[in-house]
Amino acid sequence: MGRKHWPLLPAGLLYAGVFVAPLLFFFVISFWSVKSRILRPDFTFKNYVATWAQYWDSMANTMAVALMIAAVTTLLAFGFAYAVRFKAGRLEGPLLFLALITLFGGYLVKIYAWKSILGRDGILNQALMELGLVDQPVDALLYNTNAVIITLTYFLLPFAILPIYGNLRAINPATIEAARDLGAKRWAVMRDVILPQCEKGIVIAFTLAFLISAGDYVTPRFVGGGAAMMGHFIELQFSLGFNWPQGSAMSFSAMLLSLAIVLVLRAGFRRSLRP
Repeated sequence: MGRKHWPLLPAGLLYAGVFVAPLLFFFVISFWSVKSRILRPDFTFKNYVATWAQYWDSMANTMAVALMIAAVTTLLAFGFAYAVRFKAGRLEGPLLFLALITLFGGYLVKIYAWKSILGRDGILNQALMELGLVDQPVDALLYNTNAVIITLTYFLLPFAILPIYGNLRAINPATIEAARDLGAKRWAVMRDVILPQCEKGIVIAFTLAFLISAGDYVTPRFVGGGAAMMGHFIELQFSLGFNWPQGSAMSFSAMLLSLAIVLVLRAGFRRSLRP
């Protein structure tokens, strides 16, 4: 490593100590075993076999929910970022500020806010009853997968807006006008001019929303009513079960499957944007 890279050494050491070392440790113990609640150094694949044998349905449900959240979040983020960039005019700055100021709110605060909104005595149920649409509070609004999707979409939306807006900001409006002058329709302009230039932002937004949703366990616990998400079962293995090898195997299985899905979707998205 040359002298020009020396300033990066403290950051590299911090990254290795805080992120890489714990990750390697949990990867190693994923092949260990537990006897009498004591970790035993071993080399066995039984933890991975048990993961796919016992939790394949939860794994599939987790990936499906995460894909739904990522898709909805990315679509909403792109629509908002596009409107702010090309349609808002002087309101571009204030609207972007209003969207990003929600980043300062706490994660648990947002969860409890949506829990109160969707609950039996929440604002939504009260509004439905005031309008005469229902005679009694609707219990189906909370403690299900839909509540998880709504809550995580709201939480992740500002994070998805940032990379998409950054790419849209770099687009020269003259290229859009040139495409329109050449006879390109609205969808053709979107497909051939705008989307290819903000591909990276869209991919980053989708990946971020997908990975966070796939690994989250707090939201399903508070608003999902124990929805069958892998994060919940992994957390139980590390806490109540004290089976760190099994929890580690479940974590790395979910990580590898999530990475595979992201890579496949990224390749498909890039191919679809080719002229």
